[in-house]
Amino acid sequence: MSPLRSPSISATGAMRADDVDIPEAALSETFLAASGPGGQNVNKVATAVQLRVDLFRLGLSPQVYERLKQIAGSRMTGSGEILVTARRFRSQDANREDARRRLAEMIARAHIVKPKRKPTRPTRSAKAKRMDSKKQRGVVKQARGKVEL
Repeated sequence: MSPLRSPSISATGAMRADDVDIPEAALSETFLAASGPGGQNVNKVATAVQLRVDLFRLGLSPQVYERLKQIAGSRMTGSGEILVTARRFRSQDANREDARRRLAEMIARAHIVKPKRKPTRPTRSAKAKRMDSKKQRGVVKQARGKVEL
């Protein structure tokens, strides 16, 4: 089963993160103490979230899996998991939502297939113009003389 609810497409033609449905069985969360501003709260409460996603449980197609590996980069572990850490907010719930949203955006981006570039050749007139400009430049350079002191 693909992690898509309904493949609706936004106005730009891209899939939205709201369309991605990630099964809970594929997720595991750990909470850790965050760094940065927050005063005493940040020292007492484990507000940062580390979200692990087992990609094999998502049931992605091989092409989407490969694109997701590219997008994840260093967040991808050797065991086929993506590790998303969220510590932007002061509350645990906000960080959980942030981590899940960022993961959904990554999966949505992986479903977008980039069109293959169609190789083109320059026209005969474009080649002629290029050669003319090269000849003109060569004439200019040829006209330069040595500077004598």
